[in-house]
Amino acid sequence: MRQRPPLPVRDGLGPARLRLLGGNVYDELQVRFGIGAKVLAGEVVLPDGTAVDATTTLPAGAHVYFYRDLADEVEVPFGIPVLYRDDDIVVVDKPHFLATMPRGGHVAQTALVRLRRELDLPELSPAHRLDRLTAGVLLFTVRPEVRGRYQRLFAEGKTHKTYLARAAGTAAVSLPATLRSRIVKHRGRLQAFEEPGEPNAETYVEEIGGGLYRLSPRTGQTHQLRVHMASIGLPILGDSLYPNVVEVAPDDFDHPLQLLAHRLQFTDPVTGEDREFVSARTLG
Repeated sequence: MRQRPPLPVRDGLGPARLRLLGGNVYDELQVRFGIGAKVLAGEVVLPDGTAVDATTTLPAGAHVYFYRDLADEVEVPFGIPVLYRDDDIVVVDKPHFLATMPRGGHVAQTALVRLRRELDLPELSPAHRLDRLTAGVLLFTVRPEVRGRYQRLFAEGKTHKTYLARAAGTAAVSLPATLRSRIVKHRGRLQAFEEPGEPNAETYVEEIGGGLYRLSPRTGQTHQLRVHMASIGLPILGDSLYPNVVEVAPDDFDHPLQLLAHRLQFTDPVTGEDREFVSARTLG
């Protein structure tokens, strides 16, 4: 289990954890990131909370913590309605274009950071993730003590998730159908892709009518629903990755991906209750 960070969440964001190459810490941080001034200001600390100074030398593989400086981000101009809240969980109706948690260039403009700030819940943590371009039901845990129990629900496939999607085209298979394939996503590559081998992704697809489809994933591979729909000739409307990569400006919010995490069902691992949460959003 990863050690609890020695610095608290500040303004919705936890400290960065950096694995060092080894040597003088000031020199390494200055050369690699240009942030040696943080060392001089006493803002870089060891796992036990001790501040690093200009003379501190550490071996390769050691870790230090500090608060990162945030770059300007394009504001996602949509709210995050709360569907349910108690002492253990918060369930929200995430909008399109908002990442679940910090990654890459999306830090402050993420559901996690914004909700920590708006709800004053510094220990809030996602139990699962939705793609940045996917809207809908998203569950967070409030307390670290229960976090693992809810995260295991998703990791062990003990939740039932239903998505809605609008798509154009003619299905290459008879629907309803269960789609199974092997989906792989490599770091640095925008698209996930299917390859020969043992299937690791399964989606049940039903046609509702009028270009609307109900998708029930039995697994949770990256971009699984988008890949599967494109693979049968039904790319989801507004998809900038499948079947082809289309460049979209960071401030273009006019054409959201027509994919919605509509319903989430599970047996609560803490209370034993049967839970069901439904998005209030509709697809355009």
